[in-house]
Amino acid sequence: EGEREVIGTVKFYDVNKGYGFVIPDGGDQDVFVPGRILPKTGLTKLEPNQRVRLRCHEGDKGPLATWVETI
Repeated sequence: EGEREVIGTVKFYDVNKGYGFVIPDGGDQDVFVPGRILPKTGLTKLEPNQRVRLRCHEGDKGPLATWVETI
């Protein structure tokens, strides 16, 4: 399955653990956001309830973000 775009809300992001999750607007499964993708997008962290646009694909354990930007 290819990449898809998702708009949603940050559930949480832990800088120390280096990851977080986004709740998609459509009610789909939460999207895992690995911290290593943030520097590529110019972000250093995500805040709870922040609105974001993601690109993601299906990873081994569910949706995995490959790009994130605030909206």
